[in-house]
Amino acid sequence: MALDWREIDRFLMGEAWAGSRIPEYRDYLCHEIGSRWGGSEGDFRAAEYIRGQMSLHGLDSVRVEQFELDTWNYTSAIARIPDTSEQLEIKPFLRCPAIDLTAPVIDLGYGTPRDIDAASDTICGAIVVLNLGSEPFTPPLPHTARLSLVAEKGAAAAVVVESKTGGRMEYRSANDWRAPGIAPHPLPTVNISFEAGGRLRYLAGKGYQLQLKVESRFFDTPANNVIGEIPGEVWPDEHVIVAGHHDTVFGTVGGNDNTSGTIAVMEAARVLAALKKETGVGPARTIRFATWSGEEQGLQGAYAYVAKHHGKNGLTAPPRFALNLDELSTGHMKGVVVMTEHMRDFMQGQLDTMSDALQCHVQGPLDAHSDHFPFVRAGIPAGILWRWRFFGRHATSEFHHEFGDSAQKLNVRELKEYVGQISRLMLRLSHVTPGDWPNNPHTAEEMERRAVSEIGSHTPTFHG
Repeated sequence: MALDWREIDRFLMGEAWAGSRIPEYRDYLCHEIGSRWGGSEGDFRAAEYIRGQMSLHGLDSVRVEQFELDTWNYTSAIARIPDTSEQLEIKPFLRCPAIDLTAPVIDLGYGTPRDIDAASDTICGAIVVLNLGSEPFTPPLPHTARLSLVAEKGAAAAVVVESKTGGRMEYRSANDWRAPGIAPHPLPTVNISFEAGGRLRYLAGKGYQLQLKVESRFFDTPANNVIGEIPGEVWPDEHVIVAGHHDTVFGTVGGNDNTSGTIAVMEAARVLAALKKETGVGPARTIRFATWSGEEQGLQGAYAYVAKHHGKNGLTAPPRFALNLDELSTGHMKGVVVMTEHMRDFMQGQLDTMSDALQCHVQGPLDAHSDHFPFVRAGIPAGILWRWRFFGRHATSEFHHEFGDSAQKLNVRELKEYVGQISRLMLRLSHVTPGDWPNNPHTAEEMERRAVSEIGSHTPTFHG
């Protein structure tokens, strides 16, 4: 029997809006639990809460899958000017190794290869200062690549000057996540505010040294992914997956990053389960819903899932498509970004049936900033929602990986629309007959080679 997509869409959009539980989920995750650094008590509480909600919605095979997380934390980060009482506020980059040294400070400007070459005789053993952003009018070079360059010159540590003003600092990563495994920092690295960075540069010009001390440790701890599904009625052994990470960085409840994506997974599961219960219309192939831990620490939860389920001795066949939900309060939904060209026309065709002028584009180079990447690396078709890149970014979404990413940053009204659109898209993908899916020409070996070959290249994020 042919499906009445008009009535299905009416139900899904109506339930996403009128039946929404977004405020309830937001308040529990952000206010009752709070910060959810991978492997922490908050992270465990979030996983258990999500598992309970999936079960309440009537999903099948709801479970928590535990994995071993290679994690890190720190107890203090101090920058002092020796022989004075002056202290500058800093934040360590995520997974910054412990350090305690006093050394000269070298101002490298933007840290371009030209800047580094000009100061090459003074970098060894020094603490270098460089801007987070790339130099204007030059080919952009990620800060991770510039940090590797100064490390090769023998710098003892790096202080990266934040681009945002007003004393704000984000937690950031010093590594290119396209590299295999969890790589160590190229050198100890901390973040400093735009204003304090200007002061440090002035003092460096006067010949002052800097005492830099970070107390941190690395250790292994259990962490949890959460999985549930609505079984397919025609091709139950095939599936598509929609997922997002529930962990956050230190000291933030992550209203945007990624309470928004976590809630979208939970709500899409609720809405599609309600459709099946109230109308009898379910997915033709299984739709799997998941939330990951450890995203902020090298995508470890998603990697653990892919290895367990789709690796050499995997439990199940890979999904037809994996949709990743991350930072859904950054801007309105504009479409889908797939990671390989072979999916573009197919996905555009599905979006066209929704009649909302949504567009499909292809990301290049490969984007390793979120949990779609472990699937891509394994040769599995995957994508993200096009919500903010290139234009249409909300000013409030500039609060990222910092205290300001509060519960208020989650845009409830827009998230309702996201949930309705995601539910409509995933149900359509579940009903595409196997022969109508595009042939996937990409192997895991090929995608691994491509990822490694692109290390150090610029991936467009906030601007085109």
